[in-house]
Amino acid sequence: MTTEVELDGMLKRLHMPTIRRLWSELQGRAEEEGMAYAEYLRILVGEEIAHRGQTRISRMTHRARFPFLRTIEEFDFTFQSGLRKELLGSYLGPELVPEGRNLLLYGPSGTGKTHVAIAIAYKAIQHGSDARFVTAAHLTDELSSASREGRLREALVPYTHPGVLVVDEVGYLSYGPDAANVLFQVVNERHLHRRPMVFTTNKPVEAWGRVLHDSDLAEAILDRVLERGGVLHFKGPSYRTRHLAPTAVPIVSGKDGAEFQEPT
Repeated sequence: MTTEVELDGMLKRLHMPTIRRLWSELQGRAEEEGMAYAEYLRILVGEEIAHRGQTRISRMTHRARFPFLRTIEEFDFTFQSGLRKELLGSYLGPELVPEGRNLLLYGPSGTGKTHVAIAIAYKAIQHGSDARFVTAAHLTDELSSASREGRLREALVPYTHPGVLVVDEVGYLSYGPDAANVLFQVVNERHLHRRPMVFTTNKPVEAWGRVLHDSDLAEAILDRVLERGGVLHFKGPSYRTRHLAPTAVPIVSGKDGAEFQEPT
């Protein structure tokens, strides 16, 4: 009994909760099956490693601030027939972060861009990296405020340091006059350190200058993003309204509206 208490204490000091929980139960099985010492130890250490890996994934997923969690296995490629999983291969593998690959997902609302962007970032987390998700509106608002208050340098860190950055909904809302400048700061820093970026947008790249109120900076941003990246075009109807008959989907004319309206 003293030995068991002593062993429990040592495992606690070594921060091995899984081995601490399983060793006694596995010991009985090992004795019944005549398990070799090395096999017994291999199973215990393997369980500890698996538990730590899952704990790390859970922690990194929480830190990424995803609005929801989606995996690539959950994506309906039959509905989004213009996209094949093969096109995403290099963005879902362990080479994404080391090679600093970027991706721009372009298409109308509801076609699965955010789902795919989150799935890519989550795969990177599973491969050992960290990630951060942010909408373009939140990013530019936060960094513009920080710039005015003289604390832009420290405010950039949460967006320049993670292994993968997802910037969602570029062009969905109107931005302040400093949007292009602060977005460029993020993109340029990540480009210099070869850290991957994934953007979702409902605007073609030619419209980014108008969206960000600065054509030159928009061009510089896209130049850096696409140097080691590509564009995937999402087409078709909205997945959110797939349950409606075509005649039940309201048609909204933007003729009299603002230039960059938030989609419904």
